[in-house]
Amino acid sequence: MDAGCASPSLSSNKTQSRHPLQEYVAPRHSCSRKTVGDRFIPVRSAMDFDMARYLLNESRKEKENTSVSSPSKEAYRKQLAEALNMNRSRILAFKTKPPTPVESVFQESYSDNNTAAHQVKSVKSRRYIPQTAERTLDAPEIVDDYYLNLLDWSSSNVVAIALGNTVYLWDASSGCTSELLTIEDDNGPVTSVSWAPDGRHIAVGLNNADVQLWDSTANKQLRTLRGGHRSRVGALSWNNHILSTGGMDGLIINNDVRVRSHIVETYRGHQQEVCGLKWSSSGQQLASGGNDNLLYIWDRSASSSNSPIQWLHRLEDHTAAVKALSWCPFQSNLLASGGGSGDRCIKFWNTHTGACLNSVDTGSQVCSLLWSKNERELLSSHGFTQNQLTLWKYPSMVKMAELTGHTSRVLFMAQSPDGCTVASAAGDETLRFWNVFGAPQVAKPATKIANAGPFANLSHIR
Repeated sequence: MDAGCASPSLSSNKTQSRHPLQEYVAPRHSCSRKTVGDRFIPVRSAMDFDMARYLLNESRKEKENTSVSSPSKEAYRKQLAEALNMNRSRILAFKTKPPTPVESVFQESYSDNNTAAHQVKSVKSRRYIPQTAERTLDAPEIVDDYYLNLLDWSSSNVVAIALGNTVYLWDASSGCTSELLTIEDDNGPVTSVSWAPDGRHIAVGLNNADVQLWDSTANKQLRTLRGGHRSRVGALSWNNHILSTGGMDGLIINNDVRVRSHIVETYRGHQQEVCGLKWSSSGQQLASGGNDNLLYIWDRSASSSNSPIQWLHRLEDHTAAVKALSWCPFQSNLLASGGGSGDRCIKFWNTHTGACLNSVDTGSQVCSLLWSKNERELLSSHGFTQNQLTLWKYPSMVKMAELTGHTSRVLFMAQSPDGCTVASAAGDETLRFWNVFGAPQVAKPATKIANAGPFANLSHIR
């Protein structure tokens, strides 16, 4: 169990006069002091004190000695100054000089008919990673609960975020904000959101155990999935027309949204709330993490038999709740998982064999994980003490950057369709956008939705 994590915080005094998904304005503090001016402090390591003493003495001697020095003495003084590099006027240094590049490391020499030519090897420059968020939006009344999943980014470039009882949509292309739905207090708050692969339809999990399906383009509710769970639905994951839901009751239910009798499979394994749920890109394996510190791998091929559905792997290595799950985009059987505040580790799994390939202690609660679509990198978001986002190089797991700015644990992350930008939402009631991942080699335009696909006949199903 991840102690102290399930504590919803809907502070009204923080959210007064704030508008959802508008540009965030940092609060002003009355105790702040006005800065009169900058203070320049010399860098001692960049100064030559012997040279400084000499220059001071020379300046004093020139003022004291009114007689004109002889030409030979003046010529000697100039030669001495040039030899010792004393032809400078500044004594104090305020910055260090960059080191002289060693060209021999990156160069090769070629000779042709006694003439040498140097050709510099092309060295791939290190990618610049901005240390501050590109944009920060207000997210008032976001539920500060580790076990929920309240943020998702669609393939059509629209961000969905649940704030209290309301789901808002923010179009990343135009910057426009709209309200999708608001539920009654008796059914709220919203506990999970997840976009369907088509980028148009969205599933919304509720505190009353229902799951609603919405058409975001028409701003219309299509149907409500009932009867599967007995308590709140905090985890959702799509696999084409199958919507998997994870509840506080420990159940995982596969729902076929095309048919009236939507429950097609039920996975039983977790003894406590399911807080992490992710289908692999192949659609063959489902990873689930729970508040019972367990990680399960389920395989669809095992669902065809009449016997009770059995998990493929039951993994017990984590020592706290397992919420953060992310399948590797370049290796289909590689899964990354993150543990809560009592575990703090990122673990890597071979889901074919169930072997733990590596474990890295991050030093803080792991709330979310995202693989880069363009580089072999992994991004993790964390809670106490730094509330940071950490970018790791895989497989060495060397830290490439740490992004700070959130003042509360970074509970949710979502990735843009092109894979370059990451949105993060935290208990500090802000939604921040980071240009953390490298740009794709070939930019692909967003695909337009030609038809509703498996959702075409949902309008008549209730």
